[in-house]
Amino acid sequence: MTKSLSDIYTTLPEARDPGAATPDAVAKADFNARHWSSPVAGPLKPGSPEHKKAVADMFRETFNPYKPSVIEWPELDAETLQRVTSLPIWDIAVQTEGKARLRMAAYARLIDDPDMKDALSRNAWEENRHKEVLSKMVAAYNIPLASEPPYIEPRDVEWAYMVTGFSECVDSFFAFGLFAIAQKSAFFPPVLIDTFEPVMQEECRHILLFANWLAWHRATMPWWKRPWFEARVLGVWFFLLYERLGMVTTFDADGNKHEQDNNFTVNGTKEVADVDVKLRDMIDICLIENERRFSGYDPRLARPKLAPNLARLIRFFLPRTPNSASLESQPGAA
Repeated sequence: MTKSLSDIYTTLPEARDPGAATPDAVAKADFNARHWSSPVAGPLKPGSPEHKKAVADMFRETFNPYKPSVIEWPELDAETLQRVTSLPIWDIAVQTEGKARLRMAAYARLIDDPDMKDALSRNAWEENRHKEVLSKMVAAYNIPLASEPPYIEPRDVEWAYMVTGFSECVDSFFAFGLFAIAQKSAFFPPVLIDTFEPVMQEECRHILLFANWLAWHRATMPWWKRPWFEARVLGVWFFLLYERLGMVTTFDADGNKHEQDNNFTVNGTKEVADVDVKLRDMIDICLIENERRFSGYDPRLARPKLAPNLARLIRFFLPRTPNSASLESQPGAA
């Protein structure tokens, strides 16, 4: 019997002890989520059984069992609470995770390879957990959200999966930098930063999985399908560029119109720090954080390259800003 998409994104492939998410187990899992290498010697060539198994093993063995239902959201002072609740991201963040879990589950159900199906099913489950984390947080801090629109199963499953995957690669690259800026500027309390740290590392694992799925998929498809696939990849990038050219209009479940900023991860530094971070400095931070988050994974696995390479290209043409404000000079900087 074919599983429903909700069955895939709400159920892990194996049963887990509800009491297994002890603080010690979560701490150990958090370490494992940042340090993983395949025991297989030699290269992990995309398309090979060794590469495919390593990707699936990585995603399964770096799982963190933290539970959104038991997260103790810290009490925030009035100023910090205002900072959190005023960020213009919560509607789109919750809805993005809602769409991502559906698209990951739909693609997992579509493919036949057991290793990749297992990894993508877990990815869908973790996207659903991210949505739960956000939902618990907005409830804890009484953040008003628009009513969520219905989540509709995509007609073109592979296209929807690639849109989500490539979008996460771009957004995560900049989100890593924003998160570091928020931490160093002490704009948010350390306890809140610590609460979201496992979620940020999971995003790193997600785009690592996507990059290696892409390498595997390209290597294993028949040669005559490759030109059409590459045309679709190019089409996805044009779609994402169009999406980010400005505000995107959406409608909630009640038919109300909303304007959402899909570029917050790029232009949101003023929202998470009291210091003006120049674009060149922002790119430097993103590149450092991107490298740091990926550094613990087997270097033979593919990494997302386009976002950091484009960032380096843009940085080359930006003037140096020796007198720009430094995060390290701010009170409370880490």
